Amino acid sequence: MTRTKIAFLYSEVAGYFMACVKSLAKEADVLVVRWPTNSEAPFQFEEIPNCTVLCKSDFSKEELQKKVVDFQADIVVCSGWMDKDYLKIVKTLNPNIKRVISLDNHWNGSVKQRVASLVSPFYLKRIFTHAWVPGTKQEKFAIKLGFKGNILKGFYCADTALFNAKYAATFDSKRANFPKRFLYVARYVEHKGIFEMWKAFKELQEELPNEWEMWCLGTGSEWENRVKHEKIRHIGFVQPSDMDQYIKETGVYILPSKFEPWGVTTQEFAVCGFPLLLSNEIGSAEMFLSDNGIGFKAGDVDEIKSAMRKVMSLGEEELIQMGERSHRIGMQYTTEDWAKTIINLKNK
Repeated sequence: MTRTKIAFLYSEVAGYFMACVKSLAKEADVLVVRWPTNSEAPFQFEEIPNCTVLCKSDFSKEELQKKVVDFQADIVVCSGWMDKDYLKIVKTLNPNIKRVISLDNHWNGSVKQRVASLVSPFYLKRIFTHAWVPGTKQEKFAIKLGFKGNILKGFYCADTALFNAKYAATFDSKRANFPKRFLYVARYVEHKGIFEMWKAFKELQEELPNEWEMWCLGTGSEWENRVKHEKIRHIGFVQPSDMDQYIKETGVYILPSKFEPWGVTTQEFAVCGFPLLLSNEIGSAEMFLSDNGIGFKAGDVDEIKSAMRKVMSLGEEELIQMGERSHRIGMQYTTEDWAKTIINLKNK
């Protein structure tokens, strides 16, 4: 039986995406064309059997197009419509190939989105046959763009095997002694809501002195402007494979983003067994925040403070139960499910 061939014309690749590709490459031959590595997220990747990874900047436009065409893919997945070089490549492909656009934008009814929905039948729909989105908010946008009936869901998926192993290695110790520490893992950029998060935590420590701490993992353009406090620890960027000690020694995951189309770390730390504190701007909250955490309004220091206060008021047994619910919810969609989603498209 001939193996399915799937090509990805991708933007910045991250560990979770390559974990999905690893599962996919067990069943299909895969080509990944990617943008150069982002210095704010310097992930390291292992070689994957049956998978070829090319950096876009290493080739001319003509060479890259030839590489993709010569691969003879059954399915091509393209990261949105922002990369015009990728769009040109997709336009040249055999019309029998399934051509999938991935998008993670929420439908918000803006003028820009309304214009896109009017133009799409004459533009995107002529280039792509299907859309692949993370969840229901993005599905609404894909429908507006004209892809109704040809929409795949679940575009983002955490490295569930990696983080499930971390859950198995760390959660028993939390059952014995739950760590009273918040954990933030994301870039140090303003739209992640970091300054409001730090302000809320500092004010809460002044108003209600307590033993809780906050550990922050990541780097970015606002690193030099990080808020310093005796109970806030700034650790820097950590590879997912090296996070074990931080997962073991922290208890509640917080992501206060003002803009977050999805937020894969939500699933990663749900799988690890963390209760979740998530802003209302995080797309993945629809899937992973259900009786296992607390939501709050993005950018609102008082609401963040209130959410933190609620967590601090909970007993260890309640926090442990919330963590167990997080784990169960996080494992409902795995990298194997992600791989099946795209492979099954070949026969549709």
